[in-house]
Parts: sequence; structure tokens; C-alpha cells
Amino acid sequence: MKFSDYRISPKIKEQLETLGFTRPTDIQFKAITPILNGEDVFAIAYTGTGKTGAFVIPVLDRIDSEKRNKAAKGVKALVLVPTRELALQITDVFQQIGKLLPVKTACIHGGVEQDPQIKQLNDGVDVLVATPGRMFDLVSQGHLDISKVRFLILDEADLMLDLGFKKDILDLMRHIPKKRQTLFFSATITKKIKSFAYDIVRDAIRIQVSPKNPVAKTIDHAVAFIEMDDKRFFLENMLKEFPENRFVVFVRTKVRAERVMAAMKRVELETEFLHGGVDQNERIGILDRFRKGENRVLITTDVASRGIDIPDVDYVINYDLPDLPENYVHRVGRTGRGGKRGQALAFCSPEERELLASIEEYTGAEIEHYEISRGEYNEIISGSEDGSYDWQKLLRDASKEDGTEDEWD
Repeated sequence: MKFSDYRISPKIKEQLETLGFTRPTDIQFKAITPILNGEDVFAIAYTGTGKTGAFVIPVLDRIDSEKRNKAAKGVKALVLVPTRELALQITDVFQQIGKLLPVKTACIHGGVEQDPQIKQLNDGVDVLVATPGRMFDLVSQGHLDISKVRFLILDEADLMLDLGFKKDILDLMRHIPKKRQTLFFSATITKKIKSFAYDIVRDAIRIQVSPKNPVAKTIDHAVAFIEMDDKRFFLENMLKEFPENRFVVFVRTKVRAERVMAAMKRVELETEFLHGGVDQNERIGILDRFRKGENRVLITTDVASRGIDIPDVDYVINYDLPDLPENYVHRVGRTGRGGKRGQALAFCSPEERELLASIEEYTGAEIEHYEISRGEYNEIISGSEDGSYDWQKLLRDASKEDGTEDEWD
């Protein structure tokens, strides 16, 4: 089936063709028609499956139809997401696909001044993409009226649950009409997610797109066993070996992000880091520079693991393995997008082997082990350009431990 076969606005079809979209993905094929028919939807779909388009296309069509029938003014669709970056990205998708329609989309989120957002709301908005905190702030201040919402969309609902937004979202139900259409999208499914979903949706169509191995087939992934203190040398080696490629490097904490960036700076490798403590305007600038190729190495915490669409990422490096195995899938999903092949390499220290086992159990497949000989391992360390350490002493100490001291004398 092609998008041209759907009973949607000719202007949406025209714009989809302009953007190069001709056929729906699996989740889009399963979700678009029920949404067009007014059904509630409870969908489980991993990152990179095209789930944003699965709700953007039919919601735009229905709002366009209502506007042509002179429906009441006000926010008609409310899209709630857990992070600022995802809010901005989904807003962009609404604006791109709805470019030829008289449908206004706005984005509100924390971390920036609220006055420009209030002005947008006062100018009139049909689709509002929001993070829960800023949305409730503006509702409580009387700047945002959501009493006419016809479509409620929760995207990355599992992450919103993890971040503690459940009570806020359930409180939201008191502010919006009972007669509405609810679309609930989650990357994972658990008892908590099911319970959360069925508190919100009514007689929902359930859709699940979850291959046996949730890691996309376009991604080649492997793991290398590296001591925790040696990881920076191996990252340096990778970045210098592939100077034209683009890397997203995941670490566990913002402190780690800053330390890894400092280590790369010592060896004259330019990087930028992204974490929850970075000012929102700067976060937008960092992602924009990375998308444009002005910076080829992005060091980040899991703030960039969910829903962020960054094209043409060649490598994802799991510098630190994630605490939650599902986050591994979200992280590596930053590469291998749009049908292109991607590479994912994890650095696993001895203390992280239990995390690796959890990841392999979750994905249902053993990750290929990248074997590093002792000689290659030592060569990578000794080849580092970081002059702040005595490499020969380190290597001698390592040689004493494995009984090969004579090789260095």
C-alpha cells in the first residue's frame, strides 16, 4: 500500500511525496487507518520504526478537515513527550508534513523563557507539542486552555512513566474533554505500562511492532572488553582511525560526559557534550551543529537516546553500558536509520559484564565479541597522544601482572 492510496488530504500526499515518503512503515500501516477512523490506539513500537509519522499524518488530516468545517478555535491536538529535544523534533515533523495545510503547530517546553511561547499560544495554535512541566505551568497561569482538545497523544509514554509524570498525566484528564481520541505510544511494554495505558485509553486498538531482536537489522553491533580506566584511549583510537565519520558516544552521567570531553581535548580531538544540565538553547545549538556536520563527535548521556533523529550517524559508541537494557536498544538506534547501515560498538569493563548479560537477554541475541590481543591492546594505549600520563610505566605495570615484563626491558 502507498500513501497515495489513503483517504487523506491531497496536500498531505503532495508533501509526503516531496519529502520522499511513498510507502508507510509497518507501524504506520497498522496505525493510520484506525486513527483516521477515530479509534483509540495503544501502540508498542521501538525507536526508528516511523511511529511519529504514524500519528502525525492522520491527526493532521483530521484537524485539517475540522478546520475546513469551521470547528471551534483552540488547541485541538495535545502531544505530550518526556524531553525537550523530542518535543522540538515532533514539532518539526508536524510542520514539515503539514506545510501545505492551514494547521498551526507550536512547541512548549522548559529551560527557556515562557513569554515567546505564550505569544505563540495567543496567536492561535491547532497542534501543541509539550513537555508536562511547562504545559502545567502555563495551564495554572491561565495562558493555556486545553478544554477543547480532541486528540491526546502520549509519545515515549514508558519514559514519561520512568521520569515520574504518571500523576501529572492522570491529573491532566480533569482538564481535557472526556470525549476525545487518545493515542498511546510506548517503546516497551510492562505491567506498569499496560495499567497506565488502560487508565487513559478506551477500547483501544492494540498494535505491536516488536521484532524478536529489537536492534534494527541495519545495525552491526559488537562489544570490546576494555578496562574502565583505558576506555578513553580506545575512544581516541576510534576517532582518529575514522576522521570523516560521525560518532555519538554514550556515557552514564554528566560528570562522565565532561571527563571524556576533557580527555579528548587533551589529544586535540574536538567534541561537544550533551546532558540534562546543559542550558536548553545551547542543547538546541549542539544538536543543530551536529546535524549540520559542524561537529562530528557528540558525547551524551541518555538524554539523546530516545526519539532524537540525527541523520547519518556512522558510529554509536557505548562508552559506558546503560543500567537499563532497553536503553541499549534506544542508544544504538541513533545509527542505521533511513535504511542506511550503522555501526555500534560497546566498551565493556569487567564490572559491567552483568549489564552486558542483561542486554543480551533483553535482545535475545549474543552481541558479537570484538577480540583484542594483548599486543593490540598495549599498542592502542602506547599510541595515545595524551602526555599527562607515563604510558611506559602503565605498560610495565600491566606486563608485571601478566608475566610478560621482559618484553618491555
